[in-house]
Amino acid sequence: MLWAAEANAQQPDLVVFIAVDQLRGDYLERFGPQLTGGLARLKNQGAYFVNGYHDHAVTVTAVGHASMLSGRFPRSTGIISNTLGVPDPQAVSIEGKPSASPFRFRGSVLIDWMRAADPLSRALSVSGKDRGAILPIGRAQQPAFWYGSTGAFTTSNYYADTLPDWVKRFNALKLPHQYAGRVWTPLREASSYPEPDGKKALAAGQPSVFPHALPADTAKAVAQLWDFPWLDEVNLRFALAGLDAMKLGKNGHLDLLSVSLSTTDAIGHKYGPDSRELHDQMLRLDAALGVFLDSLYARFPRDKVLVALTADHGVTSFPETFAGDSAKAAALRVNLAPVLALVRAEVEKRGLPANSIATEGGLVFFSRPLLRNRALSDTIANLLAERVRAVPGVERVDFVRDLPRADTINDSIARRWLHALPPDVPVPLVVTLRDKHIFGTTRSATHGSPRDRDAHVPIIFFGPQFKAGRYTGFVRTVDIAPTLAHVLGVLPTERLDGRVLTTALQAGW
Repeated sequence: MLWAAEANAQQPDLVVFIAVDQLRGDYLERFGPQLTGGLARLKNQGAYFVNGYHDHAVTVTAVGHASMLSGRFPRSTGIISNTLGVPDPQAVSIEGKPSASPFRFRGSVLIDWMRAADPLSRALSVSGKDRGAILPIGRAQQPAFWYGSTGAFTTSNYYADTLPDWVKRFNALKLPHQYAGRVWTPLREASSYPEPDGKKALAAGQPSVFPHALPADTAKAVAQLWDFPWLDEVNLRFALAGLDAMKLGKNGHLDLLSVSLSTTDAIGHKYGPDSRELHDQMLRLDAALGVFLDSLYARFPRDKVLVALTADHGVTSFPETFAGDSAKAAALRVNLAPVLALVRAEVEKRGLPANSIATEGGLVFFSRPLLRNRALSDTIANLLAERVRAVPGVERVDFVRDLPRADTINDSIARRWLHALPPDVPVPLVVTLRDKHIFGTTRSATHGSPRDRDAHVPIIFFGPQFKAGRYTGFVRTVDIAPTLAHVLGVLPTERLDGRVLTTALQAGW
């Protein structure tokens, strides 16, 4: 049923959802005095929640994007990691390559509720990453596009067998190719950046010294554009092209534009959250979003657009940042491989293959055959827990069966693990490292833990339905969808984990 006729005059024509990949919760405060563009406008004129969190463990891109417009934790969406996110061996890209779909996603999202109210509501979702484009619109077969390694936006046959003409026209412009040979230099004078220049970046051995140049070869340049600020500009231009071509918000029906910007994540991983490169990326993102918002308001009256912004996760600094040198930093990198090898040998002795145990981050997976042998799985789980707890840097190993009995009010780690796992996922154990520690030997900044550094993100609503201000209460990303649904006058079609953030609503909403 359509929303009440008397509410139409107050309803927006377009909802714009912006996810900035790896926009850590402290960045808008840290860089705020230098922000003058879109981030500044949203932060200073919108309802800005400074203490927003992903209240689940495994704080990675797929998991975060699945929760933001569904209002539900991973235990309900079924998206528990990047690997078990959107990769789909049955999906094929327009180019005929293995691709992605939302086949693992469970339940509904905001666009489903909008279409339940008005079947003519539409959505467009775009991102640098497939998971960033796919998961905010769930299983809805609305258009979703992402940036491909050849410099063209693409999709999978879950959505379409051919690209729409407007996407073909945009790709024909070859905007990413035009950045070949371009040099990235800081926007401001060196004195504006407190971060030291000249340190070694801890990924790929590349010097963290400006300037950084894209290769002159166009094929190489478009593949490396991820690590440069300009991909966000291309992504935003693509979103506007789709907005115009689809006439979103122009047909008398409420529509949704979802934009996930991936560059901050790439730069944050490569150079770290404490780098001059990340600082400059934030200034450039601010400017790009300023142009984007100006373009929106050139197309729509300000009171006809509702904008929400957040992030899919935060990030933890390089171990070297915490430790001060490489030798001490080695102790902050935790490698479970030797312990896993020993326990897998025990599994093989009992007639099951070694790959009956697998890990991804803090998740420990048991194969179904192993789980069916209850006595053996309990023995192996207890052995594994005992040995993993003895590994330096491991803070705790939790049996998933025990999490419902934990003090989830005072124990945020247990609470976030409880929110992270559907009951049918074969994960009997979860591992949490000590603060500032990371898994593996990776030489990049990373995220994925239930710690606040990885879970803390900003949440902003910008529109006439909201009271501008700085809100300091604890809120969660699962609160975004129910809050948007409330002000749009649409009803979620299932029980949500989030709540409506009434403190930020104008009177009458």
